[in-house]
Amino acid sequence: MFYLRQMIERDITAKLLQLSGKFPVVSLTGPRQSGKTTLLKNIFPEKPYVSLEDIDVRQFAAEDPRGFLATYPDGGILDEVQRVPELFSYIQGIVDRHNLPGEFILSGSQNFLLMHNISQTLAGRIAVLKLLPFSNKELSATEFAGQLLEERISSGSYPRIYDKHLEPADFYSSYIQTYIERDIRQLKNIHDLNLFSRFLKLCAARIGQLLNLSSLASDCGISTFTAQAWLSLLQSSYIVYLLRPHHENFSKRLTKMPKLYFYDTGLASHLMNITESKQLQTHNMRGPLFENLIIAEMLKHYSNAGLEAPCYFWRDKTGHEIDCLIDMPDKFKIIEIKSALTFHSDFLKNLTYFQKLNLGKHNTEPVVIYAGEMTQKRETFTLLPWNSDLLSSFN
Repeated sequence: MFYLRQMIERDITAKLLQLSGKFPVVSLTGPRQSGKTTLLKNIFPEKPYVSLEDIDVRQFAAEDPRGFLATYPDGGILDEVQRVPELFSYIQGIVDRHNLPGEFILSGSQNFLLMHNISQTLAGRIAVLKLLPFSNKELSATEFAGQLLEERISSGSYPRIYDKHLEPADFYSSYIQTYIERDIRQLKNIHDLNLFSRFLKLCAARIGQLLNLSSLASDCGISTFTAQAWLSLLQSSYIVYLLRPHHENFSKRLTKMPKLYFYDTGLASHLMNITESKQLQTHNMRGPLFENLIIAEMLKHYSNAGLEAPCYFWRDKTGHEIDCLIDMPDKFKIIEIKSALTFHSDFLKNLTYFQKLNLGKHNTEPVVIYAGEMTQKRETFTLLPWNSDLLSSFN
């Protein structure tokens, strides 16, 4: 196990500082334990910090929002602010009167509630960012740069695992019980948490697969409607991510279902009862978890830049597939993701097939990301190892 010896600089810092100089309110969302509080306290040390998780504080804010906000006349950092939705309209009034950049910094781990309230009261006044767990780039300048692939997958990327010398199994057991189950109950009153836990494990077992809600619901013993509702909760809590198929009509015989991934492979591994990294050397989920790791890296790259990830997959009904397609203004990056340690020319088969399609104005740049160590820029494609700064390597 690797341990944290220094404060790791987060890539989102520059964007956060930039936006706080332009907008009166900045929101930082993301999963619990992704490092939001630590980051905000470090880059805004002059601002008072208050957490609405504290029962007394929450009661004060809910019963007397004007009095509560008057306690912070120069603004501040309000954590888990979605717990008191009444505050948003009062914050609107304050920032409209003061018209000062960076007056309030809001953070929260429940994206649905936070975004809903923002859309009602703070539209046009707020910049919204999302902080995910550590990326390869953030870890590359630390002692974690030499971490083995299997350990990275099974340990995941949550800062607390490294900072507090926690075993992944201990961290994720607590994470599921203390955070996921509590947050889910705040969003929706689920009476049978054992059934919900089964649903969560079934989602982990479907990583990298097309999302078949009927099959998922049937295996869990719930209705399709309930499965959809529970999946939406996991999305809004930053547990699962749905990678959409690309929408452009290259062919009428294209898959329309999304693919299911987790934001963190450590959590997914724990749900699959993978307790030691060496299990991944021969585990049948090694390939899907490796693919998940790379997709998560793509999401982190764009989130840290304050952008929505233009990432998709492409699959036709004859089985040709592009694991990740990045839709840039003037071209596609088409990416094949392989958990093998050695490059093989077969990896190029789907990339070559896609390039032969009539894409009109679009150019394509093929990339293979694999579990090996070699970086190569060849005439027809780029080969990248899993632990490189992926998107920066071929932008």
